[in-house]
Amino acid sequence: MTTPPDLAPAVAEAARTVAGVRDDQLTAPTPCAGMPVAALLDHLHGAAVGLRLAALKQPTGAPEPSAESLPADWRTRIPPELDELAHAWRDPAAWEGSAEAGGVPLPARWAGLVTLNEVLVHGWDLAVATGQPYRPDPAAAQTCLDYAHEFAAAVPEARDTIYGPVVPVPDDAPVFDRLLGATGRDPRWTPPA
Repeated sequence: MTTPPDLAPAVAEAARTVAGVRDDQLTAPTPCAGMPVAALLDHLHGAAVGLRLAALKQPTGAPEPSAESLPADWRTRIPPELDELAHAWRDPAAWEGSAEAGGVPLPARWAGLVTLNEVLVHGWDLAVATGQPYRPDPAAAQTCLDYAHEFAAAVPEARDTIYGPVVPVPDDAPVFDRLLGATGRDPRWTPPA
C-alpha cells in the first residue's frame, strides 16, 4: 500500500446512518447475530475510540459491546468520535510500524484496514437493520475486500472467528456485496418479520 486509504467517506456514511437511528429501533436485530441495534451502536462507539488510539499507538483493550453500555448521548457522541477516528488515520505515521487493535498487536497497516472495515461493514449492518439506505464508498469496499482475502490467506484459522462463515456471493456481484459475503454477511439480509 503506497497511499493509505481515506476513511472519511466511510466514516461520513456511518455517521449519517447513526444519526438516522430512531429510539424505537434500539432493540431491533442486526445482521450481527445476538447484537441488537443498541449493542451495535455501542460497538461503533468503542471501535471509534479504541481504533483511534491504535492509530496514535496507544494500546487499549477490547470492551465487550452491549446495549446496556450504550452511552445516553450516543446520537451526538458517536459521529464526532468517528470523525476523530478518520482524522487519526490520516496521519501516515499511523500506518507505520505496529499498532494494537482491540488488544491484539498487528502490523499498523492491518490495524488501519481493520478500522476501515469495521466502519464500512458495521455501517451497513446498522443501515439495513434500521431500514436506511447505505452508500458504501467504492474504493473503501475494494480495499476491504482485498484485505479480507489477504487476512483469510494469512490467518485461515482465525478467519471464521473474526468474520463468521463465508456467505456465497456470485463472482460478478458488486464489490460491496462480495465484501459482505467475505465477512460472513448475506447482502440480501432483512430484519425478521
